[in-house]
Amino acid sequence: MLELRDQAGLATTNQTYTLLQAVLQVFRRRLSVSEAVLFAGVLPPVLRAIFVSDWELDEPRREFASRAEMTREARELRPDHNFSTETAIADVASVLRRHVDAEAFERMLDRLPQEARAFWKI
Repeated sequence: MLELRDQAGLATTNQTYTLLQAVLQVFRRRLSVSEAVLFAGVLPPVLRAIFVSDWELDEPRREFASRAEMTREARELRPDHNFSTETAIADVASVLRRHVDAEAFERMLDRLPQEARAFWKI
């Protein structure tokens, strides 16, 4: 959390949590349940818990969009308290990749839609 806070230039870990949760939810909305389970399987335990928290299983699946559009979507989570930056997705991707098994992460991305790899590109 501290590493992401510093990467994103945020002031508090509460702000950072909202940014992280929002980015993970934006990504999760674009996956099937089985794809989301594959993704969760390569995350460290705390990130996995954040990824699956508040999961609306019957929420309609969304299409991948431009990074700018998905960043705007991330900023909609708790908008009065959301300090997510324009680089929120890239910031999370950068920090996340430093905390997962790189080979396992790449193998998992190979099993997801092509746009998933672009989402996590640094």
